[in-house]
Amino acid sequence: MPETFSSNRPSEPNGSDRRRSLLMVLATAVVAAVFVFWSGWPLPSDGAANAAGGGDVLVATSVCEAHELRAQKEEDPGLEIEIPPEFDKQWPSASACESAVAAWDPEAEGPIQPIPFSHKHHAGEFKIDCLYCHSGTDKSQAAGVPSVELCMGCHSQFPSEYDQIEGIQILKDHWEEKKPIEWVQLHRLPEHVQFRHNRHVQAGVECQTCHGQVEAIDKLHVVDDTHIGYLVPVAKLEMGWCINCHRQNNQQASQDCLTCHY
Repeated sequence: MPETFSSNRPSEPNGSDRRRSLLMVLATAVVAAVFVFWSGWPLPSDGAANAAGGGDVLVATSVCEAHELRAQKEEDPGLEIEIPPEFDKQWPSASACESAVAAWDPEAEGPIQPIPFSHKHHAGEFKIDCLYCHSGTDKSQAAGVPSVELCMGCHSQFPSEYDQIEGIQILKDHWEEKKPIEWVQLHRLPEHVQFRHNRHVQAGVECQTCHGQVEAIDKLHVVDDTHIGYLVPVAKLEMGWCINCHRQNNQQASQDCLTCHY
């Protein structure tokens, strides 16, 4: 009986097996690509960007934002920032930008005014005298508020870059439209009380006595001041507070009722 021999060479894969292998390779490639996409796995092209800065570059879109980005970079030297030439300017100053934001801070005490005017910036930083803006207060019973013309007398001389501050834009709009600024009143006494600013200013009473240290305040508000008068707490601008002030200043003003009341 003839002896049979079996071959150890593997059999050639048929067409069906080759197709299944190709499909498996493609499926594995698709799964790998999806995994890389969703996991944020760094691609070879990302290496240079990551090595250069480790994140996105922050680009300034205004002079005020340029000041802010420079301040952030001082705290975090690794921060990547870019200041376009048109925003690489000295004006408006960083303090002007900061005060404009603080004067409209909704979380700060006091009402939102039509223009974010900062007493801290004007009276504090630039030492503008109270009577320059509130002219006539030393001669009139009522305290005057600055006109739009007075404000523009200064701001019309400033560089155009200041227009990036919204408050300056609002001021100039009022000037063009010949509209007064409708400021929100803070200090208001009852109608039956007569208070003369001129007599107090001429007597040497500082504005801060009643209005607080406005030169340190961005968003103006009524500054609380309470003391004991007639053995009871008395708040600022109440009758007892005023009488106590007269008593503490060597009786410069009479305490007769008709002095303050009609």
